[in-house]
Amino acid sequence: MAAEKGLRERVRELLAEHDPGATEPLDFLRARFDAGLAWVHFPEGLGGLGLPRTEQAVVDAELAAAGAPDNDPRRIGIGLGMAAPTILRYGTEEQKSRFLRPLWTGEEVWCQLFSEPGAGSDLAGLRTRAVRDGDDWVVDGQKVWTSSAHNARWAILIARTDPDVPKHGGITYFVCDMTDPGVEVRPLRQITGEAEFNEVFLSGVRIPDAHRLGDVGDGWRVAQTTLMNERVAIGSGQAVPREGGMIGTVAATWRERPELRTPELHDRLMRLWVEAEVARLTGERVRQQLAHGAPGPEGSGLKLAFARLNQQISGLEVELLGEDGLRYGDWTMVRPQIVDFYGRDAGYRYLRAKGNSIEGGTSEILRNIVAERVLGLPSEPRTDKDAAWKDLPR
Repeated sequence: MAAEKGLRERVRELLAEHDPGATEPLDFLRARFDAGLAWVHFPEGLGGLGLPRTEQAVVDAELAAAGAPDNDPRRIGIGLGMAAPTILRYGTEEQKSRFLRPLWTGEEVWCQLFSEPGAGSDLAGLRTRAVRDGDDWVVDGQKVWTSSAHNARWAILIARTDPDVPKHGGITYFVCDMTDPGVEVRPLRQITGEAEFNEVFLSGVRIPDAHRLGDVGDGWRVAQTTLMNERVAIGSGQAVPREGGMIGTVAATWRERPELRTPELHDRLMRLWVEAEVARLTGERVRQQLAHGAPGPEGSGLKLAFARLNQQISGLEVELLGEDGLRYGDWTMVRPQIVDFYGRDAGYRYLRAKGNSIEGGTSEILRNIVAERVLGLPSEPRTDKDAAWKDLPR
């Protein structure tokens, strides 16, 4: 209670010094970060106060009630949910000071350069090379399915720095400048008509060694922090109310359009409503556990459930709407800044949900993680585990 009282007082001081109605949104966000109210569980001086993560809800509620601007988290979700916790854990003090503030305020958008055309599910088999050249690393390769690359200022990147050791051991983790002339971003038009994803070509990109996260060759371990946080962010990143998310959209249609109802659709809706509520409550429990430590493999289970439910619920919505469900409002090729599930029609939700079982780790890989790391089942045989990457068949 003392911590909560102190937080409320700090929020009131922030609001008194920076009236949300008279302060430019960016200036307010910078002041909020400097006051330690950005993410209270981060250390002092880095946007936090070293408090439990659960106290963040107190800050957010007070600022929302005062009409304060937020940092548009959907637009900068990769930075907030993936880059920031990795930088906090493995970054130098200089890296933390340089990157975290503009990342949180939204001044600098981040993307993730992990997946490659031949290294998606088998990410450790990646081919992008980074070769040391004095104080720099020269990077050449190709990445794919990169969300927000067309908007990004920075990227978290993993590249192969030693082909003579097993594939998991020869990887190093970097922060890549997306404005480097050797970075080329090309749109990938999706089934929705949009191109929120991209393919990225890296040709002679020079990355200072000062932008390396973790030790040389230890990139796979660093990447696990990113991936675990990514799955938690996708599967249970934000608290939602009962009947929130996609199930709420379908339930609202059910109530508003009684002429569409059938006993079979009613049975399916009720089953999915219950499953969505179980997933919501499980996500809340995982967030509470996360307040006391780093995310674990449980996030993979939540992300797996999130993908399955989104696909089943969006499919039910299309069936419920009948002919209206077959209409598609806009197939214009655009490169959006955010994924908007709820500002579009049912057809968009149905098509976009297909990507949920691929992005952030395929459902097949996540089932392996749950089986091995949660349930303790034997690992699948891996004949390439101890062989040097250069000797692997391609």
